[in-house]
Amino acid sequence: MKVIQAFKKIDQSWKYLKPKEVLNNPLVLVFANRMLLEQTEIIDNIRKEFPYEHIVFGSTSGEIIEANVFDDSIVVTAIEFEKSTFEIRTENVLNHNKDAKKMGEILYDKMPKENLKHLFVISEGSFVNGSSLIEGLEKNIQNSVPISGGMCGDDAKFEKTLASYKENPKEGEVVLIGFYGETLEISFSSFGGWSTFGPERIITKSDANILYEIDDQPALDLYKKYLGDKADQLPQASLLYPLNVTMEGRTQAVVRTILGIDNDNLSMTLAGDVPVNAKVQLMMASVDGIVEGAKTAAKLAIQNRVKQPELAILISCVGRKLVMNQRVEEEIEEVQNIVGKNVAITGFYSYGEMAPFTENTFCELHNQTMTLTLLSE
Repeated sequence: MKVIQAFKKIDQSWKYLKPKEVLNNPLVLVFANRMLLEQTEIIDNIRKEFPYEHIVFGSTSGEIIEANVFDDSIVVTAIEFEKSTFEIRTENVLNHNKDAKKMGEILYDKMPKENLKHLFVISEGSFVNGSSLIEGLEKNIQNSVPISGGMCGDDAKFEKTLASYKENPKEGEVVLIGFYGETLEISFSSFGGWSTFGPERIITKSDANILYEIDDQPALDLYKKYLGDKADQLPQASLLYPLNVTMEGRTQAVVRTILGIDNDNLSMTLAGDVPVNAKVQLMMASVDGIVEGAKTAAKLAIQNRVKQPELAILISCVGRKLVMNQRVEEEIEEVQNIVGKNVAITGFYSYGEMAPFTENTFCELHNQTMTLTLLSE
């Protein structure tokens, strides 16, 4: 595996982490600020600098390269597989009446199945229900192929997100990358580091990812009561106080970030499903807790590997970035310390992360986690 990485900040030239070289049919991952991806001249510049066929774009809430976290930048990672192959398929949820489950089924059906080792998702992050997307992707997998990835970001603006393959970035797009190869080793993990507080309550009314009532009370009213003065800053303020959700019949909880609120019906739209009868509790975090969570995620991802990873794709939640603020790079540094200084690191801050729980191949949508996908040949 050969990996070439470069980044570009506004009005600056491209900077390479090691000498530029021509690659043979690489997979090119481009993670960048949404407003930059909307500029045709910038896209043209990326294509000129990386004149390859298989370019995948995704908008972010912060760009990760090596142990750096940038804003308002473009980070590019070009990967030449020497023993493995990849296939890429796309669908746009706007062509399916925003039915993410149906779209997920169609996406997986389009992917070649023979020797498929892993699926990696880069999804629209504004209005796709991540839980439904995963459900659709996994409908016919039958626990045989793990999935990881994440949902695109838009800083903390929550206006729109963009993604694409080959085409210029656009709204509603979901990109699915399939990896193939006998010698390909891919491991993954996801961990948060947040802690719960306040009473544990029960979801009494919801519809997929829309939360209406907790303990028979309007969900938004209850949430605003806890936020106090910060209620006027919703939905951005919710990134600092996500919900810990334990589905009925399960022991492992998932974290849910609030993507939007409806003051008319006092409901909240979350990044993934929040079923009736699930237990729910507020969460908060410290910088040290988040850093420790990233360290745990890295240890889980690398613990059973046969080979040293060559590439690490990190997807961390925008909520973590807001809590960390000027110390945000500390969680990337912790990951780098665990996976190895020679491992190429790329990724982005997201509106949702996708990975199975440890020792499980069924994918889950997470929020507020550090999620890693480690690759080697």
